[in-house]
Order: sequence, then structure tokens, then C-alpha cells
Amino acid sequence: MGARISVIGLGTWQFGSREWGYGPDYAGKTALELVHRSLELGINLIDTAEMYGRGSSEKICGRAISADREGYFMATKFTPLLPLPPVLITHGYRSASRLGVKEIDLYQMHWPNPAFPISMQIRAMGTLLERGLVKNVGVSNYSLTQWLKAEKALGHPILSNQVHYSLLSRKPDLELVPYAQANSRIIIAYSPLEQGALTGKYGVHSQKTGVRRVNKFLRPQGIAKTAPLMEELVRIAEEKSASVSQVALAWLVSQPNVVAIPGASAVKQLEMNAASSDLELTDAQWETLASYRPF
Repeated sequence: MGARISVIGLGTWQFGSREWGYGPDYAGKTALELVHRSLELGINLIDTAEMYGRGSSEKICGRAISADREGYFMATKFTPLLPLPPVLITHGYRSASRLGVKEIDLYQMHWPNPAFPISMQIRAMGTLLERGLVKNVGVSNYSLTQWLKAEKALGHPILSNQVHYSLLSRKPDLELVPYAQANSRIIIAYSPLEQGALTGKYGVHSQKTGVRRVNKFLRPQGIAKTAPLMEELVRIAEEKSASVSQVALAWLVSQPNVVAIPGASAVKQLEMNAASSDLELTDAQWETLASYRPF
């Protein structure tokens, strides 16, 4: 595989997506600035999906990377509503076209469709590998059993599994992270800051907009349950002269074979996210954070 991926990436669900409510100025200007600044900061992993803004995110990313395509590791995802081989192949070429690339660095199944055998769903990924449209295959939201079935069906390593993983969402600790570490695979952690719940920005009375209105960690009960963890994050952040979000990200990416793809609403936030890769937690600090399981 030989892929070099930055431990902090940039998630782009918010690019052109109405769910976040960022508006046209963000999509037309800020999003491009974020992608350009990412490369300057050493962030090469840009993650998108055909379902984000119905292709709008891919198009925005495509415009942003056009001046330096080779500097980026572009990852996108197929929406497996009808994961038949001809459909996946067609969608793969459409994603490449929207991104403006000849090769997709990482093409991922966005989730397993339970109505179809995994072997059938993954088969066409092999065709795209053979044709050279795809450099690496990934999956998303797969259990370890599903991941192993997909690899067996593909007959080729599946580089990554993109899953919901953070200090508040710890299920990947059980099987996925150990498997990745033992087999040179990668866990891509999405929602690593839980849409702001792990930034210290939102309190019980804070106004939440867009997707944050339905985030369980940002509801009063969720904020109350996470309070002990947040207090520990604040304490460690003060010790490290860092932000709460940087400590939460550092906890994730200090683990071998784990990368994180936080989004960003502004360039300053992106810069803070990038700096988290250089933040070193002590073993005691890491273990203290790991011991909190509020949900």
C-alpha cells in the first residue's frame, strides 16, 4: 500500500451541506482556504463523500486541490444504497470526475448495506483497483467481522475503516483498533470532537444549530454526564498550555494506526487541530482520560 497519511486530516461533510448551516460564503471561500491551508500545515488527508451535499463537497474539494493534486491524499466514499458492481463502478468514475482526479487515493464503502452480501458489495472495488481508478480501498462503519469478510472477498488489503471514534465513543477500542495496529491497517476517526462536545465551547444554555441540535452529547443530560471528563480535559489542557480540543485529538492520534478527521469552521480552528499532532500526553494523562466512560 505504501500510503503516507497525516494523523490529522480534514473532514469535509460541512462543505456544501445544508445540515451544518454554514452558508454559501463558507462553501465558496472558507472551504477552499481550509484545504489550501491544510497542505501548508502538513495535513494531506482530505476526506469527503458523494453524499455530502449531493456531490457538492467533492466538487469543492476538487477545485481546492487542482493547483497541487499530488500533495493531497484524497479519500471519498460510495453511498451503497444499491451496491451492485455496475453502480459502484459508475459512481467511482463520477466521484473522480467531481474531484478532478485520475486516481482516487482511498475509495471507501460508506457503510455496509445489510440487504446485500458483503462479498457482492466489495467485488467492484477490485475492478476499480485493476483499472487504476482507485489506489486503496477502505470501508466505513464496518464491524471487525464485516471488515474481515470484505478483505477476504476483495483478495486485497483494505487499508482503512472509518468509524465514529472519540473519547466519548469508545466502541472501536474493543476490536477495531487492536486489529488495525496488529495488521498495518488504519482507523480513521470521524466526529473525533463530537461536533463540538469535546471542545469545551458548549454549555447547557449554549445555542446549538444544524446537526448539533440532535447531538446527544450536547443536550443537558449529555453535558451533565460528560462533565467529569471535561473537567479532566480542562486540567490537562492547562498543564499543556493547549486547548481542550487539542487534548481530545491528541488522545486519539497518539495511538498507533489511528488518524482523525475533524472538520473546521475557520482556518484558525484548522490550525489548532493540526497542532494537536505535536501534543505529547504522558502515559498517566492518557490513561486518566481513557478511564472515563460516561456513556
